[in-house]
Amino acid sequence: DGKIYDAYVIYPKNHISEANFVEYFVYQVMPDILENKCGYKLCIYGRDIYPGEDKISEIEKRMQKSRRLIILLTQQLINCKEPAYDQHIALYNALIQNDTKVILLEMETIGTYGKLQESLKFIIEQQGTIKWKEQHTVHPQTPNSKFWKQVRYHMPLTLKSS
Repeated sequence: DGKIYDAYVIYPKNHISEANFVEYFVYQVMPDILENKCGYKLCIYGRDIYPGEDKISEIEKRMQKSRRLIILLTQQLINCKEPAYDQHIALYNALIQNDTKVILLEMETIGTYGKLQESLKFIIEQQGTIKWKEQHTVHPQTPNSKFWKQVRYHMPLTLKSS
């Protein structure tokens, strides 16, 4: 299908204390479970797109080469007045071009979705979110936990032989 990545990961990138767990999750937990244990290939901004590259064109290229978009929903992402560029492009690709499936991971209790932009609300109404219920710990999670099974259900099939 010409795709290089199984999923492009979108997460809040502002470095505030609440984001520490999210960054740990994005850079440590997700690659450990999804790449090392399940055989997927993720595209993570900051790891796979480097400073100095043309950020906007590289984000678009990487998303086009991804089979899924994973968006981490956090209070920070929801309360952000101006959504990040990658979030705009992701939602455009998913809703307008209808060529990429979105997986929404609710990383903390969001409560009401009232503050969310309409496009995210629409996706939540269509398919819901996968809620991270594990305690924010540094213990490695098993790929067979309910959370990871749900994530894997929405991911494309891997070519990895079992």
